[in-house]
Amino acid sequence: MPLAADEFAGLTHVGSGKVRELFAVGDDAILLVASDRISAFDHVLPTEIPDKGAVLTALSLFWFDLLADIVPGHVITTRVDEYPAELKPYTEQLRGRSMLCRRLDMVQVECVARGYLTGSGLKDYNATGEVCGIPLPAGLVDGSRLPEPLFTPSTKAEIGLHDENISEAAVVEAVGKELTDELKRLTLAIFNRASEHAATRGIILADTKFEFGRDAAGTLTLGDEVLTPDSSRFWPADTYQPGRAQPSYDKQYVRDWLKGSGWDMNTTAPALPDDVVAQTRAKYVEAYERLTGASFDDYLRNA
Repeated sequence: MPLAADEFAGLTHVGSGKVRELFAVGDDAILLVASDRISAFDHVLPTEIPDKGAVLTALSLFWFDLLADIVPGHVITTRVDEYPAELKPYTEQLRGRSMLCRRLDMVQVECVARGYLTGSGLKDYNATGEVCGIPLPAGLVDGSRLPEPLFTPSTKAEIGLHDENISEAAVVEAVGKELTDELKRLTLAIFNRASEHAATRGIILADTKFEFGRDAAGTLTLGDEVLTPDSSRFWPADTYQPGRAQPSYDKQYVRDWLKGSGWDMNTTAPALPDDVVAQTRAKYVEAYERLTGASFDDYLRNA
């Protein structure tokens, strides 16, 4: 079911992302609603992926629970029957795809962790031999495992623009050394915990990004979504082979189809064919079920 901000006309809309709609709830809470929208190459596509928003929500909840002893998360509840009265008219639209969260004062830095060299990190490495100012050994290729996981922050770009990799020194200049050190510590601790868990499920976590903010008490808190196929690269371990692009649990079917469609990536994106939609949905669901060991159908029934 398509979701847009105007379907929640009785609520105070505070922002839209590529996938999410955000609404103010009282003075100290935010409602995050995950739509089924999908983006690629910095464009939001006209075709949605059924249940994608529910997969992102369910997987985020799993990770928030698994990481709770490392860093507090911003989720208050996802049980729609526990939501405030003002949200009751929207119960069915919100079920399974929304999170009621504490409002945070967000740190304006994307906290990226990389365990493998690919994507923008590979591009930087090929140009400079470094990633975010960190020198790397010679001879690395697409998919190479890094000597150790790296904290490689980036800017937070507006919709339609690229995040830009920045150095740790630039983060220090922006937010101070003490906060930078804590962001780095938490980012790598979360990445290591998630990588260890994913490995037990036959999945490689290549890289991911996190967002942090301070709650009303000043506590640094993990916000937004966490470790989903929209914010992370998950690779099947049994097909891993450095030196090429890896199969992945994300929107690779969409990217591949768009590249072959003749679209110039400057105009409105074309609609996706049904088979690409079905394959992409299946990959998102498979990521959830492999990482959590739970049934996605059970999640939908119990949401």
